[in-house]
Amino acid sequence: MARMRRIKVFDTTLRDGEQTPGVSLTVEQKLMIATALDKLGVDMIEAGTAIASEGDFNSIKEISNAGLKAEICSFGRIKREDIDFAAEAGADSIFMVAPSSDIHINSKFPGKKRENVIEMSVDAVEYAKERGLIVEFGAEDASRADLEFITKLFKAAMEAKADRLTYADTVGVLIPERAEEVMRKLSSTFNVPIAIHCHDDFGLATANTIYALKGGAREFHATINGIGERAGNAALEETVMALEFHYGFKTKIEKQRIYDTSKLVEKLTRIVIPKNKPIVGEYAFTHESGIHTSAIMKDSSTYEPITPEMVGRTRQLVLGKHAGKASIKEIMRRLGYKANNEQMKEILARVKEIGDKGKVVTDADVKTIIETVLQIKMEKKVRLEDVSVVSGMNIMPTASVKLRINGNEIVEAATGLGPVDAAINAIKKAVSEFGDIKLVSYHVDAITGGTDALVDVIVQVSKGDKIVTARGARTDIIMASVEALLEGLNMLI
Repeated sequence: MARMRRIKVFDTTLRDGEQTPGVSLTVEQKLMIATALDKLGVDMIEAGTAIASEGDFNSIKEISNAGLKAEICSFGRIKREDIDFAAEAGADSIFMVAPSSDIHINSKFPGKKRENVIEMSVDAVEYAKERGLIVEFGAEDASRADLEFITKLFKAAMEAKADRLTYADTVGVLIPERAEEVMRKLSSTFNVPIAIHCHDDFGLATANTIYALKGGAREFHATINGIGERAGNAALEETVMALEFHYGFKTKIEKQRIYDTSKLVEKLTRIVIPKNKPIVGEYAFTHESGIHTSAIMKDSSTYEPITPEMVGRTRQLVLGKHAGKASIKEIMRRLGYKANNEQMKEILARVKEIGDKGKVVTDADVKTIIETVLQIKMEKKVRLEDVSVVSGMNIMPTASVKLRINGNEIVEAATGLGPVDAAINAIKKAVSEFGDIKLVSYHVDAITGGTDALVDVIVQVSKGDKIVTARGARTDIIMASVEALLEGLNMLI
């Protein structure tokens, strides 16, 4: 059956994704992402554009020599110099694009006609094959081009021995129905794999990609988290999960690695994942509503289409003004506490009171409320005795901390990108013997105005599969950050 055929995944996070405004990755960072993508199971990794810069050339060379299973690709134009750079960088393949719409032809090759583009493409494909490269030939801006011309262009590229073809929706104007229709015509005309490359200018990149695959495409281009120039590209994680869950298509993607790969790309590109983003957003498997939480505890499928574990995540319950008794009971169970009905009502009322004030209710807040109502006095396992930070124009930010952990004094020091980072790194070193403690997220708000503003810091801290949220509020952002981290640590250690 057509729907059971395996789809190949061409990841362009390191090329199209790096074209996101403000993103610039080092050779080392690109190698880290490429290694993660290879473990994820992508078939092709477009590692950059060899001719674009020394950094891109070196990145492709390093990644090509890393012994990865994936095919390593360089982007290029239909120019011999682009092909030479790709071959000399050690790439396995080149994703070579030719302008196919009249808009692009007139802009990139003034005075040239469609026939000239075909001639240049044939010469480029033949030369790339001479240089020993796998050729994926793409029609740039194909969705605004004449389909008859696209067919002629593809036929010429095929006769020149191109290995694969790509239909590129360069400015995101394709619609799903058209994507399927076009791909049915192309896939019935050519007997080589045809790929779809979609941009998200109208929010249709994932849908267009899926419909093109329904129409007969055998490969799709995508980026982790959907990053890319302008509105981004088709999101790899959304496309893979939709293909397998709804349409029965198979890929080689190891789905349980999706979340870790997503977070690595977020960290290195500094492009923050929207909290409500499907699959990888913070709220994708987070529940607050009392009605929902009660049902989730009995049967996760009531309000989750897939389990969080499927994509390498865990379910999170948060409390706020929408919380119900089921949420409180579950959190108390995790903490090992029990309460009678009156105590439960009081705990729930206090949680809702914080939520009604428009504040985020952290795990540390809930723990404090529960212990107050139950009149439990808990000794903190981790206490701060001293912290000092040195930072300046020509000084590497350095922090030293003195902690008392379970009665034992521990002193550590660390550097960081800034004073807050240095302080957090020093604390993480001090508690390293208690497991792999990670700072999952860090958020700061100024509650009041002025340079003496009260700063509210909320962090997510993890140890293994457990993630907790905690808050610190001070006029000193360093102390607020340290306070928040320590609150989280006291719930994990």
